[in-house]
Amino acid sequence: MSGPLTGRKVAFLMSNSGVEQPELTEPRDAVTEAGATVTLLAPEKSTIQAFTNDVEKADTFPADEAVKNADPSAFDLLVLPGGTTNPDQLRLDTDAVDFVRRFVAAGKPVAAICHGPWTLVEAGVLQGKTLTSWPSLRTDIKNAGGEWRDEEVFACPARGWTLITSRNPDDLPAFGKQIVETLSS
Repeated sequence: MSGPLTGRKVAFLMSNSGVEQPELTEPRDAVTEAGATVTLLAPEKSTIQAFTNDVEKADTFPADEAVKNADPSAFDLLVLPGGTTNPDQLRLDTDAVDFVRRFVAAGKPVAAICHGPWTLVEAGVLQGKTLTSWPSLRTDIKNAGGEWRDEEVFACPARGWTLITSRNPDDLPAFGKQIVETLSS
């Protein structure tokens, strides 16, 4: 499909055992409908289990590549979906945290929704950034040097890379739209 993101490559990073399905599928659909190619990264190149509300099993998705083998230079944008299980597991995976650090060091945009910023906190990349998230992350974000806001979507271009964040699944339409706008410009 062609569109404003034709030729762009977007990586989605999630754990193998617990991503919130709408926070994966809705942004994925937004970027693919705009013409981007999506790669699903996970700690293991195996099945990714999605959930609804962190408890009810939903669909499974095949991971395209193990994150330890992924090269940030191959992608134009990184998406960190939420749910509580997904980022909680990712922040304990040294390969995932290292990938996020290298992605940010390359100055590439990152998008995170709901609890997704937990991985950014662990990567130590939020100093001087303004973002939103699920409200319970507010203190973690402040302790990591970021400024927290309660907004539907917020794009922060400060400190050499753009960070796009949203609070929860209700914000997914605005989140997807902001990702496409950022990557199109």
